[in-house]
Amino acid sequence: MSFRIRGPNASSGMRVADDSKNTFLELKKKKVYRYVIFKIDEKKNEVVVEKTGGPAENYDDFAESLPENDCRYAVYDFDFVTSENCQKSKIFFIAWSPAISRIRAKMLYATSKNSFKRALDGVHYEIQATDPTEMDLEVIRDRAR
Repeated sequence: MSFRIRGPNASSGMRVADDSKNTFLELKKKKVYRYVIFKIDEKKNEVVVEKTGGPAENYDDFAESLPENDCRYAVYDFDFVTSENCQKSKIFFIAWSPAISRIRAKMLYATSKNSFKRALDGVHYEIQATDPTEMDLEVIRDRAR
């Protein structure tokens, strides 16, 4: 009997598109984006960039960009000022899995999450959200401190 392992994401077989990694690096290092929303392209069997938000966009713009009935991965670059008056930035990985999304989508995103997140080197915090209240701005602020 033989077993075939399908690369680094063997648990789901999901690849991470080079564009997804490069877009994340542009958010992290160059601050080109405020956020990036990723989706799983089932035909290509890979995680691809669905949408980006420019540096001037805010958290509400980001939250409104997530579909209300389908799963997504997202990264958000949260800027804040510490109690010592220092400007800081933390990158949040958000696994968005609304309660009303399809079971198949929930399973696919859940089984691919860890391998995808590992490909994004530099994420500070992770949030798993099934409705908007689990990832509202206050949750982000509390986690960043």
